[in-house]
This record gives sequence, C-alpha cells and structure tokens, in this order.
Amino acid sequence: MPRSPMHQQIYTLPALVRETAQPFDAAARHALDFETCTSVKRIYLVGCGDSHHAPVGAELAFHQLTGVPTQAISSLPFSRYTAGYLPATGPKTNLVIGVSVSGRVSRTIEALDMARQAGATTVALTGNPGGPLGAVADAVLETAVPALPSDMQVAVVPGVRSYLASQVALLMAALRIGEVRGHLHTREADAERAAIQSLAEAIEATIDACQPVVDQLVADWRDAPMFEFVGAGPLYGVAMFSAAKLLEATGEAALAQETEEWSHLQYFVSEPNIPIMLLCANGFDADRMAEVARAAKSIGRPLALAAHAAAGEIAQVVDALLPISADVPERYASLVYSIPGELFAASRAEALDTPYFCDFAGGRADEASAIYNSQQIAAPLR
Repeated sequence: MPRSPMHQQIYTLPALVRETAQPFDAAARHALDFETCTSVKRIYLVGCGDSHHAPVGAELAFHQLTGVPTQAISSLPFSRYTAGYLPATGPKTNLVIGVSVSGRVSRTIEALDMARQAGATTVALTGNPGGPLGAVADAVLETAVPALPSDMQVAVVPGVRSYLASQVALLMAALRIGEVRGHLHTREADAERAAIQSLAEAIEATIDACQPVVDQLVADWRDAPMFEFVGAGPLYGVAMFSAAKLLEATGEAALAQETEEWSHLQYFVSEPNIPIMLLCANGFDADRMAEVARAAKSIGRPLALAAHAAAGEIAQVVDALLPISADVPERYASLVYSIPGELFAASRAEALDTPYFCDFAGGRADEASAIYNSQQIAAPLR
C-alpha cells in the first residue's frame, strides 16, 4: 500500500536531483555573468523558512567552491540590519542571492530591493521568474521544480522537493562562480558537478536504510513532549529544516539548535524525555558532536544519530543510528542528511493521523502571518 503523500514526495527526491542538476547548472551560467563572478568580494545568501535553511546548508560549499567569504542570513536581519552597512568596496563586489521558491515572500523581496539600493548585485533564485522577487533583481536564476508524477496523491505537503531543488541550484551557482574566478579548474568543477549528481544514489540508499529505523523511533518516542534537532555548519541548516518539517507535518513543538549552543542551553532543560536527533557529517563537527552526545546521554536524553555507518565512537553512545549510506563531503551533506528528519516528520504525522499544517485551522488560512503582504521599508536603514 502507498504511504502518505509526504512519503511519496520524499521518495521522488533521487529522481529530482537527476532531473534538476543540469538545467540548474545552465540557469546558473545564464544568471551569473563573467563580470559578476570575477568582481565579487563578498556573497550573501538570504531567504526565509526553508529558503533560509537551504542557504545555511550551502554556506560551506560557497566558501570552499568560490573562495569568496559568504554569509547565509535570514531576510529580515539582512534587509533591516545589514543592507545599510554593506562594505563600499566597488561595483559588483557585493553579491546578494535571494532565495524564494514562490518569488512572492515580502521580506526576501525587501532584502533584494535594499541590497540593490545599497549598490549590490542581486540575483533571485526562484521557481517563479516573473514574480515580484525577480522584478527587483538584476538577474534571475530559475529553479522551477518539475511536476510530480501523474499517479501521485495530490495534497499540500510540507516542502521537501522545493528545498532540495534550492540546494542543488545554490551549489550550481557556487560552482559557476568558483570556475569563472579560477578558484576551480574546469576539470575540477565538472568533477564536483558529477559528485552532486551522484548524490541521487546516496539519497535513495539513505531513504531505504533509514525508513525502518524511523518507524521504530516513531513508536519508541510516541509520548515525547517535543523534539530537538542538533547540527553544526551545513547540518545546522538541516536541523532547522528538520524541525520545520515536524512542525508543519504534526504541529508539535520542535527545536533546532547549533551543536555548540546545545551544550550552553538545552543541556540544562529539566525534562528528560525530549528526544534528540543528532546530525553529524563526521567532518569539522565530529569531535564536538561526540562530546555533546556523551553529555546528552549522561542526563538521560533519548538519542538518535544521523551519520555515516562508520561514525566511530559516537555511534556507541546513541540509542539508534540513522544510517547515511555514503561518506558525503561535508559541503554537500545537507542534501542527504535532510532525509532522516523528513522521514521522521512524515512517519510521525502518519502514525498520529494529524493533518499537515494543522489543516490551516484557527486563523492560519487568512494570511495573518503576512508572509506575502507584509509592509516593506523603502530604503536601507542606517
């Protein structure tokens, strides 16, 4: 029997990587011209919600692939507290990439508008090139998500396909900039593109390996009052995204925390029955995550670890291992490590029989949150 609509979309993700890698590479080449790539001295990646989580996951890749200092920042902090203070380092030296699948999010439109007024080069990374975000940008990197297979259930589902598509597009943008600047030779850049496409197999195998573990965790953690997701670097973006999917799928309380900050804050929560999903790429994050795992275990917290099967001593501390099927480079980890959290959200919603997005009840259907119609400022604040 088919599983939930959210499961069905998760199962399409390997094919989505294969479908989008080459078109998004072409879109990045079109949007990022030679002058922009060679002139840039600082890159900002801005967005809200999943479109912020994806840039956080891509920030390390931008550092490593472009050689340009890069900051992933949510749209409001950028538009209200950063755009007015961009360094005056010359034309086209500040590049701001605004991410919005719909192209209609007010705060990200505002962020690109403020960036443009401050003299930055602006690029809209969106699936809606004719939308208002594209209208305030100097260039558009089109990231339209392919249609679902015709035999799939039609439902409004917490976004998993759009998030993955945004990540693929961001990585292709980083490769374009790094190759034009000479930070990567063409052969190196092509090898990286091939590596990204090969992640489709890693995603597919990770889905198969994690689903039975997730189903058992859903049963074991059925009475948990809330959930925590913990990661560092690219996997902090995944932690935020995973918490978001659980919130959207079940309406339950879920918290994302950065690995170091967990030790300073959540370590002192008195409630012991709060499960933690630890996300470890076994890279720059490995030693600190091992210490966090031991600390969480010492205070009786239920623990699951998403990591490659060869994760070492940390795997001996946790209650369950969510196996990542390949030893993915840390800069690309966010594409694969999002799978356990997505599956957990889908399976828990299925087990609890809860409607996605709280069925848009209790005022949630009238756009009271003003995502698309929020008041926008007219000029950068200084």
